Amino acid sequence: MYRPLNLPIHLYSELVTKKEELAAYNLTKNINPSDIIGYLLDGLKVGEHAYAGALRYFARADLKEELYAPKVLKRYFHAALLSVCVTKRILSKYNFDCVVFNHGIYIPQGITGEVARKQGVKVVNWNPAYRKKCFIFSHSDTYHHTLMNEPTSKWENIFWTKDLEDKTLDYLKSRNHGTQDWIWFHENPQFEFEHIQKKFGINLNKPIIGMLTNVLWDAQLHYPANSFSNMLEWIIKTINYFRKRKDIQLIIRVHPAEIRGTLPSRQHVVAEIKKAFPALPKNIIVIPPDSNVSTYTIMEKCNSVIIYGTKTGVELASMGIPVIVAGEAWIRNKGITIDAKSKEHYFRILDTLPFNKRLNDKEINKAKKYAFHFFFRRMIPIDSIKPTIGWPPYQLSVKTLEELMPGKDIGLDIICEGILSSKDFIYPAEKFIKE
Repeated sequence: MYRPLNLPIHLYSELVTKKEELAAYNLTKNINPSDIIGYLLDGLKVGEHAYAGALRYFARADLKEELYAPKVLKRYFHAALLSVCVTKRILSKYNFDCVVFNHGIYIPQGITGEVARKQGVKVVNWNPAYRKKCFIFSHSDTYHHTLMNEPTSKWENIFWTKDLEDKTLDYLKSRNHGTQDWIWFHENPQFEFEHIQKKFGINLNKPIIGMLTNVLWDAQLHYPANSFSNMLEWIIKTINYFRKRKDIQLIIRVHPAEIRGTLPSRQHVVAEIKKAFPALPKNIIVIPPDSNVSTYTIMEKCNSVIIYGTKTGVELASMGIPVIVAGEAWIRNKGITIDAKSKEHYFRILDTLPFNKRLNDKEINKAKKYAFHFFFRRMIPIDSIKPTIGWPPYQLSVKTLEELMPGKDIGLDIICEGILSSKDFIYPAEKFIKE
């Protein structure tokens, strides 16, 4: 890919010494696989990123049932150790001011970030966003971490107008079909609640609590705010709790991306639930990932919704639905949701269900502001990116360098200024919406 550009290409083999290769080989050979997950090398989270990479490879939340897991995990660990050596050497050789790369997790990207931060080199990470032609950029770390702790001052004082509200609500409504997105997981969703009610035996005489899962393996990193060790533990312990709450119903909507995502999961939530609970009581309903029922239609009927890390929490709060956060969802810490601070706190929250009211106007307005900030300001459009059918999902559409000059593309200007001057990666969408 890069050779036709006549740019310097640096190979691992040129940046790792024989001594470093031998040390990495010996450490990998002798380490117990169970010690890899939390392994630190000079304070670098080498083991965490190696483990996340192995989980992604197997598309599972854990490696317990994979015969070759120990060997594969060791290969990722070995690659992580070599990546540490390579990144240290190339950073010292060229004295970079900033490193810019995608994701910010897994191997080698996670290691590149770990070493760069340790050496005081500025890090910028990026990912494709949901909206067409848009990307999320973040300073210092992957957006999986940074969005959780983004100060509310970045968005809560937006001068709110009817046009901004209409734009936000129009987009949130479009999420039902994905018409404004290039990443979506629903095909021909079923919106008729009566049909859904009859199909799954939902009892309208009892309060309904929604529960939304994520893909089990996705971005399995350590989050200090998590009340549970992983999402599967959260699912099992939540079901166990609601088995004793016959007064209310729990509807678990399994994420469609589990089977429709770019990397379909090899560990399925429905199978894990059946393994732990061969028979579920009538007050617990599981809607599988292959069901075409609209998640939004079901959640609208809920007294409240429990989430772990899904972005849907942003949308549900904007609809006035109380949201309980048990994991690393980005809507946490925004003063909008009920955030569990520990396992014990989480179950104390559940003890208060069902809630006696929905979000008030002030809370809903705040949720809408954050939805606007998240979907329109943090997701930066780039004019020269064009969606495609198939893989890759987009391509660069530039005929002359003039198209890339400052002032030609506001989104690209914001990205460049962020990289060069450490400015916020926030697109001022409110300036371009009719007042």
